[in-house]
Amino acid sequence: MRLSSSLALATALALPAAAETFDCVINPAVTVRVGGPVPGLLDEVYVDQGDIVTQGQKLARLRSEVEATTLDVVALQAESRAEIEAQESRLKLAQQRLERVQEMVSRNIAPLQDLEAAEAETDVIARELAIAEMRQKVAQLERERAGQLLAQRLITSPVEGVVVVRHLFGGEYLDQDSPVVTIARVDPLHVEAFLPVALYGSVEPGMVLPVTPDAPITGTRDAQVEVVDRVFDAASGTFGVRLRLDNADLSIPAGHRCRIEIPAATQ
Repeated sequence: MRLSSSLALATALALPAAAETFDCVINPAVTVRVGGPVPGLLDEVYVDQGDIVTQGQKLARLRSEVEATTLDVVALQAESRAEIEAQESRLKLAQQRLERVQEMVSRNIAPLQDLEAAEAETDVIARELAIAEMRQKVAQLERERAGQLLAQRLITSPVEGVVVVRHLFGGEYLDQDSPVVTIARVDPLHVEAFLPVALYGSVEPGMVLPVTPDAPITGTRDAQVEVVDRVFDAASGTFGVRLRLDNADLSIPAGHRCRIEIPAATQ
């Protein structure tokens, strides 16, 4: 009898301890409510609920006829050199006249007053040329500004993900506090779980743990621990952990329950 008890105890000690599983939830890595930098009337919304979008993809466009026309006007002003070329021609003639007057004054053919007048005229035209060049630079800056204002009428996606909700349609008014769409980034996914405080210190960032989504999703995936809370929940005696779950093929939907496995070696 004692031999049998000893053998049973030895066998139990030789067997590896079973891993323990805990409930978890699979969430989007990021959920973004996408609006516009400026309010306005929506001309068109290019995406709908369920669409997969890439970062930088066009989502919607506001009415922009006025901004487009303004850009055309300032672009013409920025590209035109007519005023500068006219002032350059005037300055060239004034400099030639100044040279002739200087020669005539040096030969005592013309009075000194003529030289002073020619110098003053040349100086005035040079200043007018500088003003014309400055006006063109201002026009070029205005062109950039008008281009930026026009670009603000186009709403693009800040992240890659799936459209969860389409809030507005073409013809509706978009104010600064309203989103056009809500986008969830589903690659990677975040796995959120609460573990008993007894496991604190045994689960660390960088560890890879198996995660099994609930049915109908099949299979077990590896997820990497990214965050371990440093503040316990005293009421439940737990602490939170967050894992990164790659989902490049988008086969795992967000908002699904799962089970996370903590190997016995880490307990």
